[in-house]
Amino acid sequence: MGMYPIVTIAGPRQSGKTTLARHLYPDFDYVSMEDIRERQFFREDPTHFLQQHKAPCIFDEVQNTPELLSYLQGIVDEEQRTGMYILTGSRQMELQQAITQSLAGRNGIADLLPLSLQELSAVGIQDDRDTTLFRGCLPRVFEYNMEPGQAYADYLRTYVERDVRQLVNVRNLQAFELFLKLLASRVGQVLNFASLAADVGVSSSTIREWISVLEASYIIFTLYPYHNNYGKRLTKSPKIYFTEPGLVPCLLGIESPSQLGRDPLLGNIFENMVVVEALKNRFNTGKRPNLFFFRDSKGFEIDLILEEARCPRPIEIKSGMTFTPAMVKNVEKFADFAPDSLPPALIYAGADMGLFRNVQVCNFTHYNDIFRYT
Repeated sequence: MGMYPIVTIAGPRQSGKTTLARHLYPDFDYVSMEDIRERQFFREDPTHFLQQHKAPCIFDEVQNTPELLSYLQGIVDEEQRTGMYILTGSRQMELQQAITQSLAGRNGIADLLPLSLQELSAVGIQDDRDTTLFRGCLPRVFEYNMEPGQAYADYLRTYVERDVRQLVNVRNLQAFELFLKLLASRVGQVLNFASLAADVGVSSSTIREWISVLEASYIIFTLYPYHNNYGKRLTKSPKIYFTEPGLVPCLLGIESPSQLGRDPLLGNIFENMVVVEALKNRFNTGKRPNLFFFRDSKGFEIDLILEEARCPRPIEIKSGMTFTPAMVKNVEKFADFAPDSLPPALIYAGADMGLFRNVQVCNFTHYNDIFRYT
């Protein structure tokens, strides 16, 4: 807040944006733009509205009233001081457009995803692999000790479907629900738009539109392939991951940790969790994500590439609990043909092993040093 007149906290619904803002700045006034009465007040008389809510103030869920940002621009330009407003929002597309048009150079942006495993561990919550995957990371699941299956089903109905309806005209809600389930079944896989469109029964352009809407709402994020001149034909299509890993078991109809541990998609679900933990770690330390994957035309693949100082660090992700040397063969191979590669790593569900043949081997709850590698 000491650098900008306005700071925007962006992220998915229920990730803790409002709680964080009000905890850090308890003396700020607070207005929720989800409240229809506040929206109506603002639209009928914006001058009076802003006189009633003078800086410093938190405006929550501002994607509902993007025109508010133009008025804030005039105020901060006149007063020329920092720490005036905190904004929160859960839809990237509208936020980015409004910020670009009205607040360029006046606004700092912080992305806040649901709780990380490090944050849960700091308050004494450290479950086994299957329970961790099943419970996910949504703050309210832990705050109210909610049953995860019900909590994530309610989340989908309350927020995802509502936000989607506001962003795009979904004529066939059943088709969209099928699309979400099929997307969950393809998590961690290279996305084939034509195949997914055929399975849902809609056009490829509709699938692309729906994916962009989910990404704009922070429900999913795309991991793009890492390209460098390694003399290979490389995959161009992205992979899709869910920002809240607890949504994946819910969409797949998994009802318990024990069922999840036997599911054929366990490896993909585990990979989703580790990749989103990498994303959280990068955001939480104020760094660019710089996360990719690597796959060539022959099927050789590295699950995760962390790029630092234009150099790739290959990371293999395995859901198994028993270490075998075969787990590290791909990252070793990548390091051999990529001369600029940083030391490789393996993240899995077994015990920490330190270095094995120059590969850092660690449990999925102890990934911190890997993602902060510099």
